[in-house]
Amino acid sequence: MGRMYTVHLAPAAATVALDLVELTPADDKPIIIHGFRLFQTTDLGDAAEEIIGVAWVRGNATTGSGGNAGAAVSPKNPADAAAGCTAETGNTTQASAGTAVTVYSTGWNVRAPMEVVFTPEQRIICTQAQTLLCCRLLAAPADSLTIGFSVGFEEI
Repeated sequence: MGRMYTVHLAPAAATVALDLVELTPADDKPIIIHGFRLFQTTDLGDAAEEIIGVAWVRGNATTGSGGNAGAAVSPKNPADAAAGCTAETGNTTQASAGTAVTVYSTGWNVRAPMEVVFTPEQRIICTQAQTLLCCRLLAAPADSLTIGFSVGFEEI
């Protein structure tokens, strides 16, 4: 098993379809997504219910913008070395260009947090050859949502 890392998007207002996280694998250090968490803290109750598409997409060649370009990649084990990959969070302009491939998609009911833990066979893998791996909202929320996100991944 490789080293385990996490990247967090602190709860922030979201009004557009955005890239929650964008990971760029380092040379010869593929990444494997083990799981992720997505939640919101502002729209509560039946009247605020909506379902927003969420997808993991790899293969874009142009990084997004408008978010945190220097997001921290934190080792799960404090004795581990720094990750080779880089991360961005909350990009309001999504990554583009290249040959994007959706490798996982679902719908998120904003009334409840979504936590996904992939089995070994379902884990998403990305190498430097695919350039970027993004988890994105596929549509803008109906109104501003304060969204938080976290992803756990392995670098091998």
